[in-house]
Amino acid sequence: MTMKKILSLLLMIVSISAFAQDDIDALIKGTKADASYLVSGYATPALNALSYGLNQGWYNTAAPHKLFGFDLTITASPIFLSSSDLKYTVNNASLTNVKLASIGSTTVSPTGSAEVPTIFGDDVMPKYQGYVNGIPTGAPVDGAPGLNLDIPVVGNAAPMAMVQLGVGLPKGTDLKLRFFPSTKIGNGGSVNMFGFGIMHDVKQYIPGVKSLPFDLSGFFGYTSLKMDVSLDSNDPGKKAILETTAMTLQGLISKKISVLTLYGAVGYNFNSSSLAVKGTYTSNTTTLVDPIDISASPSGARLTAGLRLKFAIFTFHGDYTIQKYNSLSVGFGFNVR
Repeated sequence: MTMKKILSLLLMIVSISAFAQDDIDALIKGTKADASYLVSGYATPALNALSYGLNQGWYNTAAPHKLFGFDLTITASPIFLSSSDLKYTVNNASLTNVKLASIGSTTVSPTGSAEVPTIFGDDVMPKYQGYVNGIPTGAPVDGAPGLNLDIPVVGNAAPMAMVQLGVGLPKGTDLKLRFFPSTKIGNGGSVNMFGFGIMHDVKQYIPGVKSLPFDLSGFFGYTSLKMDVSLDSNDPGKKAILETTAMTLQGLISKKISVLTLYGAVGYNFNSSSLAVKGTYTSNTTTLVDPIDISASPSGARLTAGLRLKFAIFTFHGDYTIQKYNSLSVGFGFNVR
């Protein structure tokens, strides 16, 4: 299993993605600090986009179901990437036992720096040169190119998708559930996901407002995703572990006009992701134990606006969210009030 497979497979579980053929040791080079420096720059945009993607697709109205009403909804949410998510700068002055030697046809000096692709960047190949006591050793070796995620019409985006069930409870409350059971992947790896959301009608508590013709609710959502992947079928100690927790707290408002519902939301995302690589690896003359342990916490405010069409029990919706990683969500579902 490769570094790109580890990260892009998570996107694939909830949407579509791609595979690449680079070994994980393409970025585990030099000292532990060298490896962490290279992997952090390469992987952090994926950790950020994944956590924001898990907070998408929770709702398409602020109106809770009637008691025991339900919906089953599928939503696709491309997470838009900025130019800074496609490349990161490798400064050779920050590296000890490995140096960036070239990127494409451009040579980089041992004291120089250059931009190389992140996992979301283009597929140009960087090459790295090993060093021992400041002296280059061996021939330059390949690093890790990007997935070149340029989706037609959408552009540079990380694809995400989600399936969830919503059920109406007493007192104007909806319970929303997301679940992906623990499933084996690769040689000894597994992935699982669990999420729940609570939407509650708050207009009922506001005198003079509860009779007005719109819906107003509070919403809390939590999603946890974990994947571990075996990196060597002959060494069970070599594995990668990726964990993401995404929480969101929002206020929702909607107005139904015949088959059309207009909805909006304002709130805050509380996100955290981590990637760890366990095991013993050899780089040049250095032995690295558990070389990678990086994390990201890209939390921030969000603002959503969208619309839904409902024909009998079928719904179609679309919305746009402004946040650190903007997102467009579109989906359909079956809704029984």
